[in-house]
Amino acid sequence: MEEVIIIGSGPAAYSAALYVMDGKPVLYEGRLVGNNGPGGQLTTTTAVDNYPGFPEGTTGPRMMELMKEQALSRGLRIVEETVCEVRRSGKEFVVVGEFGEERRARCVIVATGASARRLFVTGTGDEEFWQRGVSSCAVCDGFAYVNKTVCVIGGGDAAMEEALYLASIARRVYIIHRRSEFRARSDMVEKARNARNVEFLVPYVLEGVSGASVVERIQIRNTQTGEEKSMEMEGVFFGIGHDPNTAFLNGSGVELDENGYIATREGVFTSVEGIFAAGDVCDKKYRQAVTAACSGAESGIRAKEYLDME
Repeated sequence: MEEVIIIGSGPAAYSAALYVMDGKPVLYEGRLVGNNGPGGQLTTTTAVDNYPGFPEGTTGPRMMELMKEQALSRGLRIVEETVCEVRRSGKEFVVVGEFGEERRARCVIVATGASARRLFVTGTGDEEFWQRGVSSCAVCDGFAYVNKTVCVIGGGDAAMEEALYLASIARRVYIIHRRSEFRARSDMVEKARNARNVEFLVPYVLEGVSGASVVERIQIRNTQTGEEKSMEMEGVFFGIGHDPNTAFLNGSGVELDENGYIATREGVFTSVEGIFAAGDVCDKKYRQAVTAACSGAESGIRAKEYLDME
């Protein structure tokens, strides 16, 4: 019987671990989940300059290495498996790993994050221009595109948010969407239209990305006429949303919202007493390393309070 099992291996998970270390927690770091391996989305971010404590900046992979090292040095036990099921058994919880091994715990912290949706066309793959001009997070990577020409792919709220953020730092921002209509809120679309350096390219789809060592050009195609065009471009951002990593919670009793995110109350409490949530698995708005670490700390504190009351 474990006191605490933590599921996930990003900032929320390791932050939570530090706050429940007295309970000798076990952490399932997972393998490949969605687009991410151990360490979550930060492992696909080459530069981080907005996390406190790194005056010269750092990289996402290095940050996750340091968080893991710190937790291990305090005695954290790590299981290199992906969790495939969580279920209640009386007052306890059963956590099932991908190879069928079961562990029981008095409480569970879910910090499995979310996977950014990506469009896979020529040039956008991991071994091509991903993180060398192709990104899915303007707030994370936008600082590298000050006074540059960039584009955002998508037509929903996420795309407008990305475009408006980039408009404050980039020279030119193109919003490329496959339809002339947008799923985004009308006020956000209007705000983007009124931005002096934002231009809409509709109805177009991205066909490819090219360049030498970094992105230099994109190829797009008009979905109505079939016309193809090539444009000089220094950055490509996918604004097509995220998918929370919550499939393993089916049958757990944990309430999810209409988009699959864990529905929380008072920060980190889920619909199941004894199961807490932290980070991007329940955060649709901020999705930052620092906010994930914050909710991880809160979930750890709340979990400890729960255990002390049992």
